[in-house]
Parts: sequence; structure tokens; C-alpha cells
Amino acid sequence: MNRNNEIKEKAQGIYPYIVAKNVESIAKKGNINIYESLNVVSKRANQITVDLKKELHTKLEEFASSTDTLEEVHENKEQIEISKFYERLPNPAIIALNEFMSDKLDYRFKDEEED
Repeated sequence: MNRNNEIKEKAQGIYPYIVAKNVESIAKKGNINIYESLNVVSKRANQITVDLKKELHTKLEEFASSTDTLEEVHENKEQIEISKFYERLPNPAIIALNEFMSDKLDYRFKDEEED
């Protein structure tokens, strides 16, 4: 199973709206300070964003036609459904924070690698 499918499966059960979080609980979860915790979540959110964007563009390219002009463009129901699916997914930051809080995110810092 590829990484994108895993992300979509994880995202299916996540509440897609922003909910206030206790900052101390985020910092305690990773046993690092809050800034490092948010850095880890931020970097993971960026990875998720890139992966999902690549996948969406790949799927939508199947419907692209090089001969389309403004007058010839018509609605494709499959294309609309694919777009709606990705719009309903939770924000990548929400997915990344959920992974971090659920201990499903592995991370390390460069300083640790050099030692």
C-alpha cells in the first residue's frame, strides 16, 4: 500500500474541523518543547500537502484534454467527485497533529543524527 492511501485512510476518521488544543499536552506528548513539537507537526503537514497535491493532479490529468478551449470545457462528473473528495479531507495540519498526538509519527532532529 502506498503512502497516499495510508494518509487517506487515516484522514477518514479524523474530525475535519479545527478544534482548540492544549499547548502543554502537545509539548508533553513528544517529550520535547512546544516549538520543536510544532516544527515536527508542521514539517509532516507539508509532506502530506505535497503528497496529496501530487496525487490529485495525477488523477485530474487523466481527464485533461490538450484541445480544450474555453467554449469546449464541460463538466465531468468523475472529475468533480474526485475534487470534492479531496476538499472534504481534513486540513493536512489536522492530520499531522492527529498523527503526532497518536504516537504514529516518527521523527528525529539533525543534532541527534550527528551525535
